[in-house]
Amino acid sequence: MRVVIAEDSVLLRDGLVRLLAEDGHVVAAVVGDAAELVTAVDRERPDVVVADVRMPPTHTDEGIRAAVELRERHPGLPVLVLSQYVEERYASELFAEGAGGVGYLLKDRVTDVRAFLDALRRVAAGESVVDGEVVAQLVARSRAASPLDELSAREREVLELMAEGLSNAAIAHRLVVTERAVEKHVRSIFQKLRLPPDETGNRRVIAVLRFLETSR
Repeated sequence: MRVVIAEDSVLLRDGLVRLLAEDGHVVAAVVGDAAELVTAVDRERPDVVVADVRMPPTHTDEGIRAAVELRERHPGLPVLVLSQYVEERYASELFAEGAGGVGYLLKDRVTDVRAFLDALRRVAAGESVVDGEVVAQLVARSRAASPLDELSAREREVLELMAEGLSNAAIAHRLVVTERAVEKHVRSIFQKLRLPPDETGNRRVIAVLRFLETSR
């Protein structure tokens, strides 16, 4: 396969080049930042791309953004992303389109040569490959995380009173605040619970149900 590598760590980059060459692949280009990656892929049209999530200049999400852009520019382009840590937002963004030919591995996995090369071949063949550790951590986080966790102490208090069946006016009286203040808290609750506007008032019911479900 013809491979383009995007990695700003010289040691890891050189190691990947040797590893791929020894396995019979051709490294078409080696770059150190996201802009160079896009240019190299447009020029070389590789069979697969190996890219770090974090690259210059900010070392935040340049790599993953370049990967998403390249998948849009070259539909079906296989991309294997390497990350130092499990980063849920980046993994979700990479797999959001639902198409195959993408992979997300922790960099530690590169030391397992057989596993890394197998992942590369599977991604190039159109499969989706996710590091087992990534899956475990994402599942654990999804179980632990709840939109209710985003509520402030006052917003949780308002939601609890909503669950008791109190109106905004009654909540304002109970908390000794203005009704306008309560309305502001209720709007914030709806936003944080990702409840879109509706004409029926069901948002209030759904918010209360979510609170009751987490209170069991």
